[in-house]
Amino acid sequence: MIHFHNVRWKNFLSTGNSWTEIQFDRNPTTLIIGENGAGKSTVLDALCFVLFGKPFRKINKPQLVNSVNGKGLLVEIDFSVGNKKYKIVRGYKPHVFEIWQDGIMINQTAKITDYQSDLEKNILKLNYNSFTQIVILGSSTFIPFMQLPAWQRREVIEDLLDLKIFTSMNLILKEKLQTNKENLKEIRHQIDLEDEKLNVHNHYIDEIRSKNKERIETLKTEIEKSETSIVRLNVDIDLNNKLIDQLKDSIKDEDNVNKKLQEILKIESKFEDKTKKLKSELKFYEQNDHCPTCTQEISLEIKETKINDNNQKIQDVVDALEKLQIELDKENQRLLDIHEINSEIKEHLEKVSDCNNQISSLNKYIGQLRENIDTEVADVGSLKNENKKVKEIEKKIKGYEKQKEDYLYEQQLLNVAADMLKDTGIKTQIVRQYVPVMNKLVNKYLAAMEFFVSFELDENFDESIKSRHRDKFSYSSFSEGEKMRIDLSLLLTWRAIAKMKNSTNTNLLILDEVFDASLDTSGCDEFLKLLNELGKDTNVFLISHKGDVLQDKFRSVIRFEKYKNFSRVAA
Repeated sequence: MIHFHNVRWKNFLSTGNSWTEIQFDRNPTTLIIGENGAGKSTVLDALCFVLFGKPFRKINKPQLVNSVNGKGLLVEIDFSVGNKKYKIVRGYKPHVFEIWQDGIMINQTAKITDYQSDLEKNILKLNYNSFTQIVILGSSTFIPFMQLPAWQRREVIEDLLDLKIFTSMNLILKEKLQTNKENLKEIRHQIDLEDEKLNVHNHYIDEIRSKNKERIETLKTEIEKSETSIVRLNVDIDLNNKLIDQLKDSIKDEDNVNKKLQEILKIESKFEDKTKKLKSELKFYEQNDHCPTCTQEISLEIKETKINDNNQKIQDVVDALEKLQIELDKENQRLLDIHEINSEIKEHLEKVSDCNNQISSLNKYIGQLRENIDTEVADVGSLKNENKKVKEIEKKIKGYEKQKEDYLYEQQLLNVAADMLKDTGIKTQIVRQYVPVMNKLVNKYLAAMEFFVSFELDENFDESIKSRHRDKFSYSSFSEGEKMRIDLSLLLTWRAIAKMKNSTNTNLLILDEVFDASLDTSGCDEFLKLLNELGKDTNVFLISHKGDVLQDKFRSVIRFEKYKNFSRVAA
C-alpha cells in the first residue's frame, strides 16, 4: 500500500516563494475551499507533477512556474510503501528530479525517462493513467474510465490487478522464442554443413574406387607439361642472359663518359667565368677615361690596346667553347645511347625474372601434383579411414537431429506459453474472475447513490447498462449527473479492488468539484455517506465551491486565498 504523508510546493502556478504544504494523512475527510483562482486545484497539479512530471490539468511546463518570480519551482512529496520511506523532489528552472529512499538518494540514470520509469514500475507500480483513475476524480481535464479507449482501460485494470508481471514475462518469452529460433536456424545450418561433408566424403570414396588410375595419369600428364614448360623457360633465360652480357660489354665506357662530361662541364664553367671577366674589363675601358684608383687619365692608345686585346681573348674563349660544345654533344649522345642500352638490359632482366617466377610457380605446382599423386596412391588403400570418417559424420548428424528435436519441442512449449501470456490468455482468465466482483461493487455503489440501473463490464471492459425495465443504455446516453454517479462508483470500485489485491492501494482520494455541478443534493448526501464508510486507512480530500453547504460534513477544512497576488492557505 502507498501511504501518502504530505506534499508541499513553492513558485508553482500562482504560489509564491514560500512553501505551501498539505498534510494528507492528518484527517479522514478534508474539504478544500476558496474563491475562483485562489489555487484550490493546485494541489492536484502539484501531486501529479511531482510524481509523473506533468500536471493534472492541461498546462504547459513553462507555464507552471510562477510568472512573477519566474524561477525556483519546486515540489516535494513524502510517502511510504511498507517499511520504506520515500521523498520525491521535482523542480523547474533549475531542473531538479530526485528520488530518496530512507534518506538516501537513489542513483540517477543517464536518462530522465529511465529514472521516471524506475519510479513508476518499481516504487509506485502504476502510471499516470492508473493513478488518476484510482486516486483522483476531477471535473475538468480528467478522463473518466468509461471515456478511455479500450487499450487504456485494459492498462488501468492490469495495473489494478497487478497483471503487468505477465507483460514482463511475455517480453522475456519473446526473447526466448527469438533465441530458440536462432538456435534452430543454427542447428539446421550445422546439419546442412555435415550433410554436405557427408556427400563430399561419399563422392570422394566413389572417385577413389572408379577414377583413381585416371586421376593419377592426368596428374602425371600435368607434371610432364609443366616440366616441358620449365625447360622452355630455362632456354629463354639463357638467351636473355647472353643478350644482357653483350649489352653490358657495349657500355663498359659508361663511367668514363660520365667522368668526361663532368670535366667538360667544369671547363665550360671556367670559360664562362673568364668570358664574364673579359667583358667586364672591356666595358670598363669603353666607358671610363680615368683610372678610379689613381685618378690618372687613361690614354686613347692604352684604351684601344686593351679593348682589342680583350675582344681577341673573348673571341678565343668563344672559339674554345664551340669546340668544347661539340665534344659535350658527342659525350651526351653517347650517354643517351648508354641509357637506351640500360633500358634494353632492364627489359631482358625483367624477362629473366618473369621466367624465374614462372619456373618457381611451376615447381610448386609440380610438387602439389606429386603430393596429389602420393595421396591418390595412398587413398587406394585408405578407404577404411574414409568409411570411419563417414560414420563419424553420420553420428554427428544424428546428434544434431536430436538437438533439433529438442529445440522443436522447446518451441512448442514456448508457443503454448506465449498463447497463455497473450491478452486473451491468463490475463483474460484472471480478469474474468474479477469482472463479476467489479460489477457487483459498481452496482452496490450506484444503488447507494440511488441510481438504480444494472451496470456490467465484459472482459473487454465494454459496458452494458440496463434500467429496471431492461432498456439498454450506453454511458454516453446518460445525463452529466448520472455519468458522475457511474464515474464515482467506478472510482470506489477500483479502490476496493486495489485494497483486495494490495497492488495499487493507497490512502489518498481527491475529488475535484464533483459536487459543484453534476451531482444533485441527494447524490451528494449519498456519496458523502459512502466516503465516511471507506475506513480509517483512507484520507479523502474534496475540492469544492460549496464551502458554506459542506463545511460541517468534513473533519477539517483548508481554505485557499489570494494575498498580494499569490495563493496561500488561509491561517
